[in-house]
Amino acid sequence: MIMAVDIGNTNTKIGIFEDRKIITTLRVSNSSVKTSDEYGFYVKNILGGQGIDVSKITGAIMSSVNPNYNYTFEHMLSAHFKVKPLIVGAGIKTGIKIKYDNPKELGSDRIMDCVGAWHTYGGECIVVDCGTATTFNVLSAEGEFLGGLISFGLKSGSDALSSSAAKLPKVELVRPSVVVGKNTISNMQSGIILGYTGMIEYIISKIREESGKNYRVIATGGLSQVVADCSKVFDIVDRTLTLKGLCITYNLNNPA
Repeated sequence: MIMAVDIGNTNTKIGIFEDRKIITTLRVSNSSVKTSDEYGFYVKNILGGQGIDVSKITGAIMSSVNPNYNYTFEHMLSAHFKVKPLIVGAGIKTGIKIKYDNPKELGSDRIMDCVGAWHTYGGECIVVDCGTATTFNVLSAEGEFLGGLISFGLKSGSDALSSSAAKLPKVELVRPSVVVGKNTISNMQSGIILGYTGMIEYIISKIREESGKNYRVIATGGLSQVVADCSKVFDIVDRTLTLKGLCITYNLNNPA
């Protein structure tokens, strides 16, 4: 079995793969006060409760956009699972050609999203990751990363609104029942969620217009389903896409 670890800005996603198939996932919140032992104890107990024999984990791969937690999770893997993780970085085999001014600037999560999309669904697509930030990644039919966009995330945008306006509360990020609300909560839900959905629809339309290609749209990230509930802009929603990209990358670099 292989463990894939995706360290994000807010949370860390973990996937367990057996024979290249995902068998379970879990998510832990990033915390500067948690130790590698605390993470190890928690992850082992969750997996054990699901009937997974952690002694069968023979390899691991890790990507990170938050270097503050790299050592914690590397130490967790080595101390509690007895594996040294393959780290996604320069020189690693992905099967993706990166056409970027400076490839080292490209976040490892975006690369893994593209690897997962390319090897699972094929090219000529836009991969949208709805996380702390919202990223748009354009893949050619030949598996080339052509570039993309970075915008605010749904939750980060909502938090910024409530923290900047004294009388506006935090709201649950669910699909509004009506567009024109009659109270502050419903007004905010409509404005935030429909506004965010509209942004994604507009950006995708501009990418298609500029390229002249009718790209498929593949979405991932914890909040992708909120958008999918409001719009048909996504052709595919796969919340495990980044983890799949990590597993594929592991096997490309460890063919045995």
